[in-house]
Amino acid sequence: MENILSKYKTVLADHATIWFKAGNINDFPSNRGGCIKYKDKQIAVFNFERRNEWYACQNACPHKMEMVLSRGMTGSADDVPKIACPMHKKTFSLADGSNLNGEEYSIATYPVRVIGDEVFVGFLE
Repeated sequence: MENILSKYKTVLADHATIWFKAGNINDFPSNRGGCIKYKDKQIAVFNFERRNEWYACQNACPHKMEMVLSRGMTGSADDVPKIACPMHKKTFSLADGSNLNGEEYSIATYPVRVIGDEVFVGFLE
């Protein structure tokens, strides 16, 4: 199980060396997530229209080890954008991946750029 999570590491926008085209704006539902595959990773991409922001994170729930975060509910906690896992409702910050329930496990996050109507996710390699 740990092997699944080892491939996911947070990438900061200024460290991204590859900007992968995830799709067009219309490919992602408003205020919900969609899933893309980049190499051996499943990445959840969120069009958080209520905030006029985009986010990306690993699709793997670090608690149940299932690829489900793209189907979770988006929201905010103290103005922090969050995703709630649809399996157990644990919440994670879409800004930095931290666990908002105070538990130890977290998620990897990735930068998103929107250029015109195209959505790109940043990776290290």
